[in-house]
Amino acid sequence: MSNTTTQRVPWRDDSLTPQERADALLSRMTLEEKTAQLIGVWVGASADGAEVAPHQHEMNEPPDLEALLPHGLGQLTRPFGTTPVDAGAGALSLMRTQERIAASNRFGIPAMAHEECLAGFAAWGATAYPVPLAWAASFNPQLVRRLGAAIGTDLRRVGIHQGLAPVLDVVRDARWGRVEETLGEDPYLVGSIGTAYIRGLEGTGVVATLKHFAGYSASRAGRNLAPVSMGPREFADVVLPPFEMAVHESGVRSVMHAYTDTDGVPSAADRCLLTGLLRETWGFTGTVVADYFGIGFLQDLHGVAGTRGEAAAAALKAGVDVELPTVDAYGEHLLAEVAGGRIDPGLIDLACRRVLVQKIGLGLLDEDWTPVPEVLSGTGTDLGAVQGSVDLDPLENRSLAAELAEESVILLSNNGILPLQSPRRIAVVGPNAENAMAFLGCYSFPAHVGSQFPEIPAGIELPTVAASLRAEFPDSVLTHVPGCGIDTPDSSGIEGAAAAAREADVVIAVLGDRAGLFGRGTSGEGCDVESLVLPGVQQQLLDALLDSGTPVVAVLLTGRPYALGGAADRAAAVVQAFFPGEEGGPAVARVLSGAVNPSGRLPVSIPATSGNQPASYLAARLAGPTDVSSIDPTPAFGFGHGLSYTRFTWDSLSVESAQIGTDGQAAASLRVTNAGDRDGVEVVQLYLHDPVASVVRPVQRLIGYARVPLRAGESARVSFTVPADLACFTGASLQRLVEPGDLELRFGASSTDIRLTARITLSGPVRSVDHTRRLHCGVDITGI
Repeated sequence: MSNTTTQRVPWRDDSLTPQERADALLSRMTLEEKTAQLIGVWVGASADGAEVAPHQHEMNEPPDLEALLPHGLGQLTRPFGTTPVDAGAGALSLMRTQERIAASNRFGIPAMAHEECLAGFAAWGATAYPVPLAWAASFNPQLVRRLGAAIGTDLRRVGIHQGLAPVLDVVRDARWGRVEETLGEDPYLVGSIGTAYIRGLEGTGVVATLKHFAGYSASRAGRNLAPVSMGPREFADVVLPPFEMAVHESGVRSVMHAYTDTDGVPSAADRCLLTGLLRETWGFTGTVVADYFGIGFLQDLHGVAGTRGEAAAAALKAGVDVELPTVDAYGEHLLAEVAGGRIDPGLIDLACRRVLVQKIGLGLLDEDWTPVPEVLSGTGTDLGAVQGSVDLDPLENRSLAAELAEESVILLSNNGILPLQSPRRIAVVGPNAENAMAFLGCYSFPAHVGSQFPEIPAGIELPTVAASLRAEFPDSVLTHVPGCGIDTPDSSGIEGAAAAAREADVVIAVLGDRAGLFGRGTSGEGCDVESLVLPGVQQQLLDALLDSGTPVVAVLLTGRPYALGGAADRAAAVVQAFFPGEEGGPAVARVLSGAVNPSGRLPVSIPATSGNQPASYLAARLAGPTDVSSIDPTPAFGFGHGLSYTRFTWDSLSVESAQIGTDGQAAASLRVTNAGDRDGVEVVQLYLHDPVASVVRPVQRLIGYARVPLRAGESARVSFTVPADLACFTGASLQRLVEPGDLELRFGASSTDIRLTARITLSGPVRSVDHTRRLHCGVDITGI
């Protein structure tokens, strides 16, 4: 480190505010030094071979670090998530890189290091947790907050400062490959679960990153990175609320722009979105980072820039502070724009100041900053000593992964066959029965990076469903027959699978997806589908098993919902698990045996037929079945659906006041009783129905929910306090309004199973509300 950094200088004086420290440093920096803080470098990434980012094959030559580092560096991209690396060795390498970066620039400024953390820390040997769609299926924000804290702790221990998660995109078309990365099709569920994760991650000191801001999941026909056709009201009332909630409530410090354009305006060049709304209206003060190569896409894909310099200027003017993953437009091209008088250098100052404030907040400019990460403190710097010394998948992580996996498994249907009563002969059939990768999403390290290094083991234990069933039913005779591949057209094994089924007492059909990237999987980024039929010939396999006469339990390990057609009714039971992580096999087995009473609920509707897309429960009246269309979009299983091994009754609905002002709040409560003979969890969901509004509204939408654990025979009173603000919507004038009139509070076990309804009236004038409005119901659960 340079001698300058040992002096008592204002940017290292922690008695000053971060803003004062940043301003003191900024005033001494050259334009080149400021610009260097706005770029990342992706060391070790290659333009050859399989990609982990869109258009990675178009990467330029690696930057000249000897020329770059004297000016400084803003970000280090994926030091653990680019190739398989031992955690201890990776921490040592990152430490040495940070020493070099800080020593090379005259102010001793280290880089921020970021990693993917969508389903756990995306590093070799790190815990592979369930995917976000499974988090949402738990309907348990408290558990997801613990997940965020566990992931953040592991990131921080090895020297990572920023995690690129969560995804707050609301699913609008389940054909989109990245459904597995989302938190479902309802804005309130997405916002509340996502905010909980951010609180956990940020609570460890790691910077969370909201993505993808905004509209990415609504691309036409479910095609990745396609244009978005969406009106301003849908954008405001469906796409934006999860981001708004997170900005207001979570302490999030970074936002990533979306790849897509909405009505012709790319997010990366949308000043109204990235500055006007995000900063000036919502008050966000953190950094906006580019999605990988997204600034260059303004030239290459969107055609709103003719050169890299024009792309850089457009993004910087819009409010993009940092270019990721590596220097492209924000280096010499941005400097040339300034030199040519085409961009105000004050914009570079503004972006650099935000980066410096964030680095100061992380302690990177403190007097006592050290590049030594927690895991290497006191271990020395010998490579041999640190290799194998860092465990990123300890028992406590696996226990948390198991807990979340168990809470996320959804029992869709059951004719009484489940839980299984130790059947004598079990036929375990299907391409995912003995597939250790069947539980992992596309951003898990083994699927995202490890698949490119088949000679290297996964680094974590991944017990399969078949192995887990053998452990769960030790007295049963298990026969395993794959039947078919995941997405191959070969049906030659189906007859053998059907023969095995005929010889068994029960069939466990383990079907589903293989996560991958850009067409290398059936689910994941760039793995979009034309229709929601099971991949390959799996539907043909399932139908043959059902024809065998033996009861069939279908277990779906998928990244999106699939239509099973008539098979959904013919199966003895259907169990859905959205990529449940490394403990997914034991979790599924324990649900089938009854050791776990399922409590998961659908965060996305499951269609009845494969071609009815896009179709979300969050739909207006005309989007439902009508007598003037031959297409019935009614789902096979609606949003929020999920069964239990016990039975719950709902009654004694009470409403405190049937009339409130447009600025008031309503109070309603009901009694829930576990009327069965075993302990379980009910998920009470509160939907709002607005019969008459000044613009077309969804028939109903989720505004609150509560997980209610009850012992057999136990009752609880569940109370909701509902502010009138939750009835707001974007009106014809594009202002957010609360209108007087009648409303229904619908209490349901799902969107298609409404149990009790309370009618209230809002009285008084039409009321305008803004980003300061109340976003939640109050929820209270009391024993009886």
